[in-house]
Amino acid sequence: MPKTLATFQNVTKTYKQGAVDVHALRGLDLEIHAGELTALVGPSGSGKTTALNMLGALDVPTTGRVTLEGTDLSTLSRKQLSALRRDRIGFVFQAYNLIPVLTAYENAESVLALQGVAPAERRQRVYALLEEMGLKGMEDRRPDQLSGGQQQRVAIARAIAANPAVVLADEPTANVDSETAEMLLDIMQRLNRERGVTFVFSTHDPRVVAHAQRVVRLVDGKVQSDERK
Repeated sequence: MPKTLATFQNVTKTYKQGAVDVHALRGLDLEIHAGELTALVGPSGSGKTTALNMLGALDVPTTGRVTLEGTDLSTLSRKQLSALRRDRIGFVFQAYNLIPVLTAYENAESVLALQGVAPAERRQRVYALLEEMGLKGMEDRRPDQLSGGQQQRVAIARAIAANPAVVLADEPTANVDSETAEMLLDIMQRLNRERGVTFVFSTHDPRVVAHAQRVVRLVDGKVQSDERK
């Protein structure tokens, strides 16, 4: 049996838009398993990004419970949640979210620096990761000196540098061309296969779905289908 990494237990999320209640999640029940490459798919408004934000401890349920590694996220203080995001969760965003004034090396190193990892170990880990991402020789370039695909590879290196329990990728191929998207997906698939990195994607992209081991389709804030390949 696969190890359960995270759970959603009857999770609802209601937002206010003016006087209107928007029900983003309507009783979501879902388990995420360690070592899987899972795609959350569905139309706009299906709840997939909300679910990803819940798993990333960036949002809280209106009702229900979200757990990560057995911990109910609602029981944690703001400081504990910040430490959890730093140490156990990697993030890859469609807009890359790199710090413009930092080099590729410094961006990829940033989480390790926050964790207090010794400089020599940071250097060894980050240089090896950037080389693995095909970015050898580009360590000193700032984001504006990198292509979109190269920036996203730096973002992936940053996301996995601290060996998180899970990497959350929100539409990671949205801003790159088809060839670059395939390359990024191949990299993430290899990281999953060789390093056991757990990925959860929120996506509209059929290319991401094709690379996923498991596809969870959300409609109106609930699971409509859940298929493993």
